[in-house]
Amino acid sequence: MSVLDLARPEIRAMQPYSSARMEASGGQILLNANESAWAPFGEAGVGCNRYPDPQPAALVDALAALYGVRREQLLVGRGSDEAIDLLVRAFCRAGEDAILIQPPTFGMYAVCARIQNAGVIEAQLATDFALDVDAVLAAMTPAVKLVFVCTPNNPTGQLIPAASVERLAKALEGRALLIVDEAYVEFADAPSMAGLIDRYEHVGILRTLSKAWALAGARIGTLLAHAEVIALLRRIMPPYPLPLPCVEAALAALSPPGQAQARGHIDQIKAERARMADALATVPGVREVLPSQANFIAVRFDDAAAVYQRLLAAGIVVRDVRRYPNLGDALRITIGTPEENTRVLDVLEQTR
Repeated sequence: MSVLDLARPEIRAMQPYSSARMEASGGQILLNANESAWAPFGEAGVGCNRYPDPQPAALVDALAALYGVRREQLLVGRGSDEAIDLLVRAFCRAGEDAILIQPPTFGMYAVCARIQNAGVIEAQLATDFALDVDAVLAAMTPAVKLVFVCTPNNPTGQLIPAASVERLAKALEGRALLIVDEAYVEFADAPSMAGLIDRYEHVGILRTLSKAWALAGARIGTLLAHAEVIALLRRIMPPYPLPLPCVEAALAALSPPGQAQARGHIDQIKAERARMADALATVPGVREVLPSQANFIAVRFDDAAAVYQRLLAAGIVVRDVRRYPNLGDALRITIGTPEENTRVLDVLEQTR
């Protein structure tokens, strides 16, 4: 069985749009794409009067080297959100198929499914927010085509052991794609599970430059998956997804100096995460500091609403996650600079 047997047959059969940039490359006089021959006002040589490459070779090569995969196993898009949306549209028939998630988790999995009119099936996490593989498998139905797991999980920060992910991969073979969202893996004390895609053609890994690489505004995300899955998604992806300035920003961040800076910031975030967790545990009104392997900490409070308003009044915005299952008393606090983190603690300490 091919992994593409799980995809919508009409997607496999469709004739994709063929852009001018796809049909021809090279040449000095470009008169095939109805572009302007003049650069826009004020541009500093980026070339925005021309359409960008659909998958810029330099960026694809840089990301493939960073993530340890082959270039044909990699799709670059507008953040992880675009890859999630493409996966749902390619594999879930409206009104018939479904995805499976384990809330509380990243909300875009369910949003993309509902836009597609695909079902959303939920499996319970363990009481400590650990992945319950047995619960996931028990919740599976023939309609499920995509199973999303987020590790470290957002908004809890929980890391899923590699053994649990691989057990799930084995059990889902021939039944559904397993999509592992590693948006925060750079902050974890565990390696990426990207090596699974060479062993299981139905496993995909989501990565992003938004968090550890400080490029949230550039919207650069990546799906690592079997080459046939990547090729299928390219058929339904918009022809020019990556703006040239965003590509330039990503290439700068992935240069040797850019990588050195990012890794220095990652080390600092890990140290600050540990400091904040210890300090928050002593703050009056804090019920629990959830263990985190991400660049944030979820904290339970006696009165989370009052704490949120107190921080907001001091000019500090944190994430209210009380709407999530089993987090009705919690706020999520991103790790900032040492000075920002100290300011958070100072405001919270004022209740002493």
